[in-house]
Amino acid sequence: MPSDVMQRRLAGLELKSCALIDAVSVGADDTRQITLYFDARIAPKDVEPPEGATLRATKSIGDGPILSYSVPENTELKFTIAGQNVVVAPGQDERGHFDGLNCFASVRNGESADTVLAWIAYHAQHHELEGVVLLDRAKPGTDDRFSADLQAGMTAHGLTLPVLILSSNVPLGQPDQPAEAHPFSVPGAPGKDRMKVPAPDPWSAPLGVFSIYEIMRERFLHSARAVANIDVYDLITRGDDTVFDMAVRAQGGVVQLMGEQCYPWRMRDGDPIRFGDHICVQFDHTKMRKRFCIAPDRAPDTAVWRLVRIGNAEPDENVNGHFFRHMSLRHPSPAVSKIVPKTSLIENEALLARARNMFNHDPVRMPKDKLDKVPKGRGRCAIVTTMKNEGPFILEWLAYHRAIGFDDIIVYTNDCSDGTDTMLEMLQNKGVVQHRNNNFQDMGLKPQHAALQSAEGEQVIQKAKWVTCIDVDEYVNIKVGDGTLDALFAAVPDANMISMTWRLFGNGNVHEFLDVPITEQFTQCAPELARKPHQAWGFKTLFQTNGIFKKLGVHRPKGLKPQFWDQINWVNGSGQAMPPDMYRNAWRSTTATYGYDLVQLNHYAVRSAESFLVKRDRGRVNHVDRDQGLAYWFRMNNNAEAETSILSRLPAMKAELARLMSDPDIAAAHAHSVVAHRAKIDALRGTENYAQFYAELTSPRMQKLSTLHTHFGANVFLSGPGVVPDDIVDRAQGDDWFFTVEQQGTTQH
Repeated sequence: MPSDVMQRRLAGLELKSCALIDAVSVGADDTRQITLYFDARIAPKDVEPPEGATLRATKSIGDGPILSYSVPENTELKFTIAGQNVVVAPGQDERGHFDGLNCFASVRNGESADTVLAWIAYHAQHHELEGVVLLDRAKPGTDDRFSADLQAGMTAHGLTLPVLILSSNVPLGQPDQPAEAHPFSVPGAPGKDRMKVPAPDPWSAPLGVFSIYEIMRERFLHSARAVANIDVYDLITRGDDTVFDMAVRAQGGVVQLMGEQCYPWRMRDGDPIRFGDHICVQFDHTKMRKRFCIAPDRAPDTAVWRLVRIGNAEPDENVNGHFFRHMSLRHPSPAVSKIVPKTSLIENEALLARARNMFNHDPVRMPKDKLDKVPKGRGRCAIVTTMKNEGPFILEWLAYHRAIGFDDIIVYTNDCSDGTDTMLEMLQNKGVVQHRNNNFQDMGLKPQHAALQSAEGEQVIQKAKWVTCIDVDEYVNIKVGDGTLDALFAAVPDANMISMTWRLFGNGNVHEFLDVPITEQFTQCAPELARKPHQAWGFKTLFQTNGIFKKLGVHRPKGLKPQFWDQINWVNGSGQAMPPDMYRNAWRSTTATYGYDLVQLNHYAVRSAESFLVKRDRGRVNHVDRDQGLAYWFRMNNNAEAETSILSRLPAMKAELARLMSDPDIAAAHAHSVVAHRAKIDALRGTENYAQFYAELTSPRMQKLSTLHTHFGANVFLSGPGVVPDDIVDRAQGDDWFFTVEQQGTTQH
């Protein structure tokens, strides 16, 4: 028996204000049933049938009405649709081609005839596939060779099953589909290394007319033995039963199919993309793609075929089918990294075995690698940081972190005008820190990124067992044992990454700059449960230099080597395991991952109001960006509650600070920086703009707002304090109320 590739076209029409997707005629007696399938731009009341016709049923599956009429034989099928007279030429049902067969109801989105041939052959061999109805979404006239090429391939391979290729006169894509909603977008993936997808036209946009599956059933598959809905880049995994036998034996005749996306590691240059190239899955992507398999005569008569499920019918809870979705066939690209972050890919043994054993293919494997050896025992602990004009605050920060157990600190500076760089150079000569000039301009990078890249080659980092990248306004606050790194490591002995979530410390209504330890002055902060503003739950990470990641990062190491993802033992500040979906790019905690029991990062982002003037100064005294400055102060100045846990570490810090200050050179450098800071403050406050800005920072209104953060929505922090009405500011802090604004500025209470 030769293979049979048939071609049919939907009886669709593009009308003035809507589209008729298809019309199907069933029956050949005195009265026949005509069913019209519309898009969503029309209502049933806007359709008038020919004289003598009777409306039998109306239904919708979300993308337009489906109207069924009883029409006397020999009646001209002249409908009035949205005021337009249309003669409909319906397609006759052809169920006989697939009567009693195991079939696919599928969609082709431009995949080659070779891919479709391999797809059919695989399922014919491993799942006893016996027939295919394939919606071909190619625009008319753009892919005329597909059917002939498929026919030739099936004949050459001895495949003898009916394949019906169904095409359309009207596009079936989602209307106004934005480019960023393209189906291979990966949540959480950085956009810079993903494929730039142009906004698709209606012919190539994701399928938007889901009534196509009801059309396939009505015209062709009503009496099939079993029908599975997958696409031509999906391969169903074979278990004890074929997927069709599973549906026939299932309670209610319906089986849910769960799809897992898979990818090649790399394709060989010049080779076509094959199913057998796909040997990788994402370790941190657990979302499954749902489809179905149904045995029509076992399912309820009211069942409705949709894209991902059967309406009015529940799948058998005791059985699920599984398939792999081969993403490089769906979205061909010269580089896999254009469609998926390669740092998320790991080899899958089942896919690798299938490539070799079923497709006789030798795919490109992931490269082999090995972890770096870390020093035995506690090892050395190092900090990488950047500074600019931080003179008065350097010694306390150094003394504190040396006191809790950090061995090496490397500081990168740029464009300092207050003696910060000369102080650090002197401290380097005395063996206190390592100081480097930050050549970020020559490197073409932002200062912090340039510093981290440079630090990777430094011996103090290469020899360290533990490294973190924190700023001079951040203090590692260890709350377990004696508050040292050793106590923290003892509390989580198996961890190789420890995240330290920020607690945003406000100015505590301290307005004037005082040469007093920051950790002693400022004890008001955000509550632990502080999801907003967005920065509130940012974290920094203390991590082992074991080679699991390729490079330093601002918040955590970057460039995961996915081969070693299962070697990560990352805990939050309470010692609880971080989930794998945080491993690649996460930089802030969530309600499921925040924790402060063992360690937190005290973030003194604003300090006093006077010091904040210096922080916000950009060297243009008469051109202060007041809105941005005030909005930043509003976001980061959080005085909701008192938090004094760090005070128990101050005696050790003060002892180390006194030891440093006993050196007259160090004491003199510190005194010089204090004088320079004071002078800068006085100069700024002497200008009209900064004087007014300071008055705003220290106003009763801003002081009250700093205690109300938990009552505000995210858009309030994005918009700035000016969007908060005075009556909201006057509300009591402890009351149960919430205020936010729309992005356009309209308020909601």
